[in-house]
Amino acid sequence: MESTGAASGGRLPSGTAARPTSEQSTAPAEALPARNDDAWSEPAPSPAGARTSGGVVRVATPRIGAVVRIVMVVVVCGIALYLLWRIRVVVRLVGISVFFALAIIPIVDVLTARTRVPRAVIILTVYAVLTSAVVLVGYVLVPSLVAQLRQLAHDAPRYADELRANGFFRHYDDRYHISARLVQDAHRLPQLVGHLAGPLKDVTVQAFSFIGQLTTVLALTFLLVLHGREYVGMGLSLTGARQQRYRRLLIEINRAVAKYVLGNMVISALATLATWLVLSILGVPYSLSLGLVVGFFDLIPLVGATLGAAVVAITTLAVDFPTASIVWIVFIIVWQRIEDYVAQPLVYGKTLRVNPIVTIVSVLAGASLLGVLGALLAIPTAAAIQIVLRDWWTNRDPVSRAGPPPGER
Repeated sequence: MESTGAASGGRLPSGTAARPTSEQSTAPAEALPARNDDAWSEPAPSPAGARTSGGVVRVATPRIGAVVRIVMVVVVCGIALYLLWRIRVVVRLVGISVFFALAIIPIVDVLTARTRVPRAVIILTVYAVLTSAVVLVGYVLVPSLVAQLRQLAHDAPRYADELRANGFFRHYDDRYHISARLVQDAHRLPQLVGHLAGPLKDVTVQAFSFIGQLTTVLALTFLLVLHGREYVGMGLSLTGARQQRYRRLLIEINRAVAKYVLGNMVISALATLATWLVLSILGVPYSLSLGLVVGFFDLIPLVGATLGAAVVAITTLAVDFPTASIVWIVFIIVWQRIEDYVAQPLVYGKTLRVNPIVTIVSVLAGASLLGVLGALLAIPTAAAIQIVLRDWWTNRDPVSRAGPPPGER
């Protein structure tokens, strides 16, 4: 046919359209899709981490420079931590010196403002007063403790007879011979004190090994109190536009530590007063001296009051055993509960603006990490961290403060 010949290659007259054959008209339209250059082209690469229409996430290969920087940061941090571990003793001494310096700076500032005495002389005077207080407590404590032990050993038989006057105690004493053992141990107390001379020699030898560290702490504290503001000024000059912000931050931390020292002294003064009143009522000799001992030990959080109470408990044995001892033990248990859960959280919380729960937890954590020193530094450290976090939260980036864009939430 003519149409077939045209389809097979014949030329159609101009203006005449080609008619499809029967096979072409019956073929489905989907058999030969229209050719589209975009559809047959390669898919364009999506950005790193973008999700394509098929649900496939394409991740770009990290660049060598970024990997090298990450590795270098990790290596530098590891070296820094290793060096800090090697010089941990020096870091600890510097930390103690900074704490003592922040504690006595307010006292030195007040004395310097009211007198015309040079600042160095005032610092040495404060050192002398603190040393004299420690020596005075030791001078009062040791003779009183020895005298009370001797009196207890002398009166032990009388105390045993008074105990056997009680029928309930006599019933168990006849079975277990408690009073005889108590009298025997009481007679051995002076000998035990004499035997302590040997261990005391070892302690003295060990104490001399700490003289160098003590001298280092005192020297660093002296320099920090004398020239601390100059050192801080030189450091702040390197911060540029943030100098005033960091200066205000350091002032707040200094005030927090000073208030902690004040709060600790207030609690120790309350412990001294309460101990003096109770011991005076019980008729215990050297009640004021023993009160000062309890107040001195009470400067150490958590364990200090227990140590002071143990010393006083020995002296009550020679006064009115067992009445005075029982009354003292009950009093110290009640006082420690009041001090740990009422006085310390309230006083420290108000002076340092630290939550009472944070106060207790920080003291327990510091004691578990560094012992007595950690307990002593725990509260001001928690206050300093709280001040830094509060400043960071107030001055954080406006973008991070506003949150992510609405499309990414």
